[in-house]
Amino acid sequence: MDKAVYRKLRSSYEEKQVMIQTRLDEFSSILEEGDDLKIFEELVFCVFTAGTSAKMGLRSVEAVRDILTRANRRQLSKRLLHVHRFPNSRSRYVVQTREYLKREFDFKLKDLILSFEDPLERRDFFASKDIMGLGYKESSHFLRNIGLRGYAILDKHILRSLHEFGVIDNPKPPTTRNKYLDVEIKFKKFAAKLGIDFDEMDLLLWSEKTGEILK
Repeated sequence: MDKAVYRKLRSSYEEKQVMIQTRLDEFSSILEEGDDLKIFEELVFCVFTAGTSAKMGLRSVEAVRDILTRANRRQLSKRLLHVHRFPNSRSRYVVQTREYLKREFDFKLKDLILSFEDPLERRDFFASKDIMGLGYKESSHFLRNIGLRGYAILDKHILRSLHEFGVIDNPKPPTTRNKYLDVEIKFKKFAAKLGIDFDEMDLLLWSEKTGEILK
């Protein structure tokens, strides 16, 4: 890769660094200051974002926020109609995950999240079949959005960027845990090579493709 391309990315980082760091600080406040409901809301945002977009995820959360902890599938689906592309499946994911967390963990999400000593095991838990609708990408997204560091959010924008920079051979989404970890490790090495914090690099590459620094 031409060194000029790296210099351009580094220059863009310097321009956006304050905004990126501010956004990461906002994420950190969720786990530090937020309650279990706020944490669940962030999880639901990621369920709504999966397979769609962050903006659709945000609109969908707004549509159901006041009934999130008590609504059944039908009630959620009705609210999501004309707001989300998949109102029925996403309402099912939310209700089943919510009831699982209530039944198994008394809905104490902060305690649950902090109980993991291994960050990979923490993500494995949220990527498991018991937490419906996430997988590795959105589990990483959720954990990053509540202030936990070191997780790559390998969406199409990040994968295309990594491919363009020669970090990975193709921009296709990793289909297994091991493949996800392999790309994540390469991403971290790339960020270190440029002297940019890994979590900041994730937001930087996303903003380079979208023009925004969203959650």
